[in-house]
Amino acid sequence: SRARINTFHDWYPNILTDHHEMGTNSTFFFQPGIPSRTHPLTPKMNQELTRKIGTFHAEALDKIGSLYYSEESYDDFYYGKGSTFPDINGSIGILFEQASSRGHIQESDNGLLTFPFTIRNQFTAALSTLKAAYTMREELLTYQRQFYENARKEASKLNKKAIVFGDHKDAAKTFHLAEILNRHDIEFYDLKNDITVEGKTFKPGYSYIVPKNQKHSRLINAMFEKRTQFQDSLFYDVSAWTFPMAFGLDYSENVTVDSAGNKVTNLQLPTGSVTGQSNYAYLVEWHEYYTPKFLNALLQHGIRVKVSMKKFDTQGKAYDYGTLMIPVQNQTKNKTELYNLLVDLANTSHVKVYAVSTGLTNGIDLGSNNFRTLEQPKIALIVGDGTSSYDAGEIWHLLDTRYNITVTKLDRKDLSSTDLSRYNTLIIPSSRGFSERVTNAIKTWVQNGGSLIAYKNTLNWLNSKELMKLDFKKKSLVANNISFEERGNFRGAQVIGGAIFEADIDRSHPINFGYNNNTISLFRNSTLFINPDKNSYNNPIQYTENPLLSGYISEENLDSISKTVPFVVKRFGGGHIMAFTDNTNFRAFWYGTNKLLMNAIFFRDEM
Repeated sequence: SRARINTFHDWYPNILTDHHEMGTNSTFFFQPGIPSRTHPLTPKMNQELTRKIGTFHAEALDKIGSLYYSEESYDDFYYGKGSTFPDINGSIGILFEQASSRGHIQESDNGLLTFPFTIRNQFTAALSTLKAAYTMREELLTYQRQFYENARKEASKLNKKAIVFGDHKDAAKTFHLAEILNRHDIEFYDLKNDITVEGKTFKPGYSYIVPKNQKHSRLINAMFEKRTQFQDSLFYDVSAWTFPMAFGLDYSENVTVDSAGNKVTNLQLPTGSVTGQSNYAYLVEWHEYYTPKFLNALLQHGIRVKVSMKKFDTQGKAYDYGTLMIPVQNQTKNKTELYNLLVDLANTSHVKVYAVSTGLTNGIDLGSNNFRTLEQPKIALIVGDGTSSYDAGEIWHLLDTRYNITVTKLDRKDLSSTDLSRYNTLIIPSSRGFSERVTNAIKTWVQNGGSLIAYKNTLNWLNSKELMKLDFKKKSLVANNISFEERGNFRGAQVIGGAIFEADIDRSHPINFGYNNNTISLFRNSTLFINPDKNSYNNPIQYTENPLLSGYISEENLDSISKTVPFVVKRFGGGHIMAFTDNTNFRAFWYGTNKLLMNAIFFRDEM
């Protein structure tokens, strides 16, 4: 995708085609998609031109006798798709979906489907696109020119208006959103000074200003907008992707470019540092995005690390829940070796390490039992048939690519013969559950001290096999005055395809260590709802009464999600079971909730 974005901005094509495969029993699809599911920011002329181009596809496919359809099944809403991204950038994006032969030849409802036949359809559509582009070249050139002219006129009315985003405790997460803006040729600026907007503080180096009056003003609007009203109630993909919420960043549109400093032309990840060499201890706050990478590396080197369960102040600085403490004495390295290691890891993990000279603090002292020693995680991730490959891949990518954490992938078909005692943490992505033999093996492993982290549909298995009793909130939905023809739309309207919801968090609970605010934005694409525990301290994350921030949810599901809990943790024998109803790692760009999984991994024994 990064390479495609670079190429797109090098060329700004008039047409971009996106060739895909779909189910074997289908035929061939070309856009436009379902008209009522077009994003409101996409100009109407875009769809008119797409429809006109479609006549060229129809003519070409008619000649070779191939069945096809348009304006069904697929939509033009989510700008993160390859066929919809061009629509917010002055181009015409076109999706092609060919029924897949899944190999050389396969039986289908339409007869024998061969691989050469599928290639011919895709190639024919590519040629018809070229013919359309040539025939309609003046219309397409005029459309793109007018797209940016109109965007400039709209943006000029915004005058000095801008967007500010950031996290004054996490420069790395802020960097990664800025990195995406940079890839899309969006201009942004450093802050001149600290500013406070709507009760949130934004600091230079931790925040950026994005002027609305620039070439890609429409793309900026699409990336930062919150939308909760829709023409349709069905979506092919997610209905929300508000970027600062996805990154867990504060942001405001109530600022002007007067707060901007220099234009950012050389974006760099923040450098790590150690404030000096200590004879006593070092402290590291847990807020920075890459702190888990830093912690894991220390544990791999055999360094003893503790985590604070309470806040404290020392030597003029306040430290939050989850602060790491590395004592100098009784380590596997002498004080000079330890210092050199910390300098190296601080640089590669982009964190700041504070040297302290005394154990006395305003709050818990550094020798307090409220500092808990951490254990190196030995992680197994369940994969294979019956487990969501999407969810498993996202978890693997996060651990391996972002945090350099070793993870062993266990195929579920081999679990009955796997020695789980080699691991202290078992992660099960959304899954259909396991056989009695495997279930009993997992039960025994948890009872002996293992920590189980489960996602989404796996929670049904946890509940049915009594590993964790969950009070699911369920409502029966009755179809009144819904015809047979309408039944699909009725059911589809109850699907949460991907929306953003607000939850209150208890920052003193280890699952929430590293978060600054008392609320969090969660991505959800499931309809699992769990009632809260009667004891409030067992509900560290709880959806607010009216939690919808952005995206589509039916009224029935909005009522169901209110005040429910997306996370539950319970002891099971000598171990723990932690359950998430939501995906904390969605598509590798939902940075804002990655730390929830990291907290479940590293602080599992403190919950």
